[in-house]
Amino acid sequence: MTDRRWLVPFINAGHLLDHLVMLVFPTVLLALTREWQLSYSELAGFATGAFIAFGAFAIPAGWLADHWSRYKMMVVFFFGIGAALFLTGFANSPWQIGLGLTLTGMFAAIYHPVGIAMLVAAPKNLGMALGWNGLWGNLGLAFAAIISGALMDLWGWRAAFFIPGALSMLVGIAFLMLVPDPGPVAKTSKSIGLHLDARTMAQIFVILLVATACGGIIFNATTFAMPKVFDERLRALVQTNFGVGALVACVYTIAAFAQVVMGTLMSRFDIKHLMIGVGLVQVPLLFAAAALEGWPLLLVALCMMMAIFGQIPLNDGIVGKYVADEYRARVLSVRYVVSLGVASVAVPMIALLHRTEGGFRNVFLVLAVLACAVFASALFFPSRERIRQAPAAA
Repeated sequence: MTDRRWLVPFINAGHLLDHLVMLVFPTVLLALTREWQLSYSELAGFATGAFIAFGAFAIPAGWLADHWSRYKMMVVFFFGIGAALFLTGFANSPWQIGLGLTLTGMFAAIYHPVGIAMLVAAPKNLGMALGWNGLWGNLGLAFAAIISGALMDLWGWRAAFFIPGALSMLVGIAFLMLVPDPGPVAKTSKSIGLHLDARTMAQIFVILLVATACGGIIFNATTFAMPKVFDERLRALVQTNFGVGALVACVYTIAAFAQVVMGTLMSRFDIKHLMIGVGLVQVPLLFAAAALEGWPLLLVALCMMMAIFGQIPLNDGIVGKYVADEYRARVLSVRYVVSLGVASVAVPMIALLHRTEGGFRNVFLVLAVLACAVFASALFFPSRERIRQAPAAA
């Protein structure tokens, strides 16, 4: 494809930045509620547009990547999120914050259908490539909390947008200088699947989309709410924005390595069994998180996020393993527009349920029910033996 010595590191750096920029606001919220004298529920809703755009714009991003250039779309990604973050940093009202976050979500939507398609085009080990890429993405979640908290304590909440914006543009410049353009994707496949008949492919995609839609809500809700959950239930342990961010970062950083472990397991075990295991583990942990606080909550949150993060490389691995290269960006865009588009309901759901008497308890109970759906869908995924015996694509 091209010289991967620099390509893969920049694809991984893009994943880190993608999740970092999408989760600056949940930590900034802690400061804005005090500065603007508005409740958490009132302000949280203004992030809804960002998560809708994060899913919806995956479709045009994937189409442009396959028909125009994956490389050039990555350039647009780096410079676009940088400019959008700067715009958000100048906001003086909740509506301006919402507009800037929505624009950020539009550019952030480019990464998953484009960056993952470039990554899985020619990996030596698909599972490990996705595992390490997932690790970098989840480090972005961790860095978002701790960097935003530190910048807010040092220079105010606007710096939490300005500095990551400048970093994104610098990475974009380095990408242009060090990574050559591989050119257009070769169009050689007659069917979307590499070696499976249409019926088996349809079954795989339906199960995948059901699992990722429910999993997307769980992922979005837990990562968005975690700073506020820790602020409410672990306040006896930490007294500053940086302290809350550091605890969130610690949980995300340790949990991120679950993706590397999952990448290793993907090369050794049946994907069906791994999907069942991940879904089964999530259910009791989400129920436990609904009731706990203090140190027990911190431990459960760590295990819970390991299970949630561990599901991600499984979903992308299915696309990388069964979809022809020239269709991958478009298939990934469909997967992510469903996953992230449906997941956009997580923010208004949190805002609505946080107002109720149960608060975050009710949020986690709803997520536990969705985890049951993830587990149930995994039961219907075709086994390795079933896939091996399926008729080849015509």
